[in-house]
Amino acid sequence: MESFEEWVKGEYRYAAGAMLRSVSPIDLVKSRPGFGHEIRAVRGAIVASPVLASWDPDPDYFFHWYRDSAVVIDVLGLLFENGTIGAEALTHVADFVRFTLGLRKVDGRELVTRASWRSNVAAEFLKYLRTEAELTACHGELIAADTRVNPDGTLDISKWCRPQHDGPPLRALALLRWTQRAKFDADVAADIAELIRADVDFTRAHWREPSFDIWEEETGQHFYTLCVSAAALLAGADWLAALGQSDEARACRAEGETVRRKLEEFWLPEEGYVRSRLPVSGVRSTKELDISVVLAAIHAGGVLGEQLTHDPRILATLERLESLFDAAYPINRGRPSGRGPAMGRYAGDAYFSGGAWYIATLGAAELCFRAAVGRKDANAWVEKGDAFLATVRAFTPPGGELSEQFDQRTGAQTSAKHLAWSYAAFISCVTARPGAR
Repeated sequence: MESFEEWVKGEYRYAAGAMLRSVSPIDLVKSRPGFGHEIRAVRGAIVASPVLASWDPDPDYFFHWYRDSAVVIDVLGLLFENGTIGAEALTHVADFVRFTLGLRKVDGRELVTRASWRSNVAAEFLKYLRTEAELTACHGELIAADTRVNPDGTLDISKWCRPQHDGPPLRALALLRWTQRAKFDADVAADIAELIRADVDFTRAHWREPSFDIWEEETGQHFYTLCVSAAALLAGADWLAALGQSDEARACRAEGETVRRKLEEFWLPEEGYVRSRLPVSGVRSTKELDISVVLAAIHAGGVLGEQLTHDPRILATLERLESLFDAAYPINRGRPSGRGPAMGRYAGDAYFSGGAWYIATLGAAELCFRAAVGRKDANAWVEKGDAFLATVRAFTPPGGELSEQFDQRTGAQTSAKHLAWSYAAFISCVTARPGAR
């Protein structure tokens, strides 16, 4: 029986290799006969899962999601920093940036003018198609709010929850961190700068507008989206200032501070947690207590992220979430000492098993590790984080595979297999663990 530390190291190595299978998976071809097309991934695309499922029953996640891909490219930087991956990482970043810049040339208006785009779709799949009006509006900077595209760089023609505004700020944050950790060739550096500028500008222009949440279910203003937006604008301001663009830097910083002040509206002192959303309708949501608040603090990074991971309100939100899932999930009952509760998204989740998510449980662990930094009770927080990690271990098969969820009753893995975000979350969590470096 391997020790806990041996398991952590072994799972880290496995997660690194498994995550990379989603990066530029050019050997994979996805057939979607119902939509009349075949998708061959190109370099720079990052698929949410490399498993070619078709809702049979596993979901079809062979898409380049803006949010997921930004998380993966950011975590790739952690692997680069600790030497797990070398110059190959720089190539992946260059390909990712070129792929993303290429999406700006995609124009839904051109697609609509082609008669074949509907004629190739099977009759029973027509109900899943986006409207021509929606596709016609999909061009220019609005491509950045389109949630996901096919990994061959073409528009996703199926209905989905759009717009989403978390992708551009997450991508800007990831690339800004890359500019600090590596030196790129002049052409690549110029491409990176162009994309950072575009994503920061998009965030400045659109953060006030309602969009769908991180789970792509409800529209409104969301703590997660606004949190990473504030972080991207503040980091972007520093970047612009370093380039000598002082006027733009001041404007960007002012906007970032405005977003940061907006975040104060999400605290509910009577309930004792930070709510995840401000719905457009004004009607309070049953999803207010949501693990996305924890993920926001982690993904913000930088000065804002450090503040949030030590903020008593964020830590109180984690405690409320612990209590929620501890009581809700059968797999949490009678668990042995030294194991934390398996964590899900929010109360009443009905997606697949509606159960625990690896990114949620790992996010809780990482928040504990980050909260431990500089505290007198640091050991207690590290032990708490390790307890969540021990739960992940308990529900990870011997081979190390991580899906999206594990069932709240049986603990069996469900939903998308080999989810890149699950592997990225493990790497990020363990890297934040004191002594891991």
